[in-house]
Amino acid sequence: MEVFFELIKDESSLRAACEQLSKEPVLGFDTETTALDPYLGELRLVQFSTGKRSVIIDLRLFGDDPSSNPALVPLRSLIAAETPVKVAHNSKFDAKWVRHHLGCELGGIFDSYLASLLIAAGESERRHSLADVVQFFVGTELDKSQQVSDWSANELSQVQLEYAARDAAILLPLYSQMTERLKADDLTRVAELEFKAVMPVAQMELTGFFLDQDRWKENITRTKADRDVIADELQEMLAAGVSQVSLFGRSEINLDSQAQVHDALTNLGVPVPESTRASQLEPLAEGFPVVAKLLEYRTLQKALTSFGENYLEFIHPKTGRVHSDFRQIGAPTGRFSCSNPNLQQIPHETAYRRCFRAGDGRTLVVADYSQIELRILADFSGDKNFIGAFENGADFHAAAAAQVFKVKAEDVSPDQRSFAKRLNFGVVYGLGAARFAAMTGLSQAEAEGTLRRYFATYPDLDGYLRKSGDSALRTRLARTASGRLLKIRFDENDRAAAGSAKRFGTNMPIQGTSADILKRALSLIHEELRETSARLVNIVHDEIVLECDEADADEISQKLRNAMVAAGREYIKAVPIDVEVAISKEWAK
Repeated sequence: MEVFFELIKDESSLRAACEQLSKEPVLGFDTETTALDPYLGELRLVQFSTGKRSVIIDLRLFGDDPSSNPALVPLRSLIAAETPVKVAHNSKFDAKWVRHHLGCELGGIFDSYLASLLIAAGESERRHSLADVVQFFVGTELDKSQQVSDWSANELSQVQLEYAARDAAILLPLYSQMTERLKADDLTRVAELEFKAVMPVAQMELTGFFLDQDRWKENITRTKADRDVIADELQEMLAAGVSQVSLFGRSEINLDSQAQVHDALTNLGVPVPESTRASQLEPLAEGFPVVAKLLEYRTLQKALTSFGENYLEFIHPKTGRVHSDFRQIGAPTGRFSCSNPNLQQIPHETAYRRCFRAGDGRTLVVADYSQIELRILADFSGDKNFIGAFENGADFHAAAAAQVFKVKAEDVSPDQRSFAKRLNFGVVYGLGAARFAAMTGLSQAEAEGTLRRYFATYPDLDGYLRKSGDSALRTRLARTASGRLLKIRFDENDRAAAGSAKRFGTNMPIQGTSADILKRALSLIHEELRETSARLVNIVHDEIVLECDEADADEISQKLRNAMVAAGREYIKAVPIDVEVAISKEWAK
């Protein structure tokens, strides 16, 4: 692919180029950096392309601190403007670099990486690198060999500059093909939703979340002590089932060895299945104390493995904060995933969450949607009883229990409420009688009877779930309220695979619409907070965590609540949206 480019070296050329580029409807946009981390590297090049002509700005020619150089004002204005549309691949990366090094936001985003994921609609065999996407949509082979070249060199080579110009130029034909495909697949609305969430997520990753090292270490010490006590008790309980004889006291096994644990439990007469995974052992815990003790040990051991000293390595040497990587479309449902480290898997226990806190003079504002997936399900089903349980503002699980067990709400027992709660959440995931029996300890017949009473109480809900599952099997497609698409693949001759596909196809519109709502809330709150002291620091599915000055906490909490409710109302019409907000120095509710 032949490309023509201009290397901008002075202020007047930059001003003229930005003025010309600003008149274009769409621009290819890319950056070249000397590192992957914006706190540890240099933003070397910024490049734009009209498809026929590319412009490259070497920021090293504009001083050591581009964020404060007035000569770069035209560049910042062009980058931040909603028009022209900037087409970028994995724009979150570029957005973080221009925000940190140029002090401006990236506006008017069209992200070809996110668009590719949306169009793939869950097809796992598809690849989404720029080279793969260009090959798939444009039919052009893109040479990416210069990506790993030395972008910190005093003078960049002609080959490097051509590479930079070409990457920006190829985005224009890619944009043309992808916009047509998004329209054809009715994905335009969800694409816009995703693109508007890029900047909030980029800013969140830049801000990071403060992790108190001393508190974290205290928790590790405490967890180790608890683990050691439980391990000793477990060894004592397993000793009679250990086949080998020890001359030096109690026989012990490796508690982390599934084979040794399985043999010891079998020798004790525990009807343990072939696998000793937690899901297989949980039904045995009530009847066999040794199994309950084993599960307790494993919980503590996993905590030490997942949330031990290694977690502290993620604290950034420059900021003293944890800067996780959030993938916007981390699952086919549209949910976020998180890594390095995964802040979405921090245990709910106060001991862990209190380690994440606000800095001096700052506080956290923590808000989450109350039972958002159930509210979505109620809205989608149109079931009057289900909707009514939310409309009166009472304890939803108690209200459901009262309906199912034919008692007054005030007479609902804790067990009945627990059953109703598990049912309420279970139906979203296609809960069947066998699984419900395992969860509650009921017999198969009792579980089936409870499910019958439940769906007799909510007949339109039952009808919606059946219709949704049948549609997923028939069309092999599922959509969320925003139009997010999932292509469902399964072997129709495999009953288990068909059943799994039906459950997934039923759940996807519910869980995916919850993800839609969260992303819409992020873009709304980002606009509201732009001129305030608040910064987004974490998200967990239906929860948003902000950090702000203590003096602003009440105002920020109201803005956050309003934005989250407004986002929910865009997708849920018949059911009230409830958002719970807490102000705390620590990550707690």
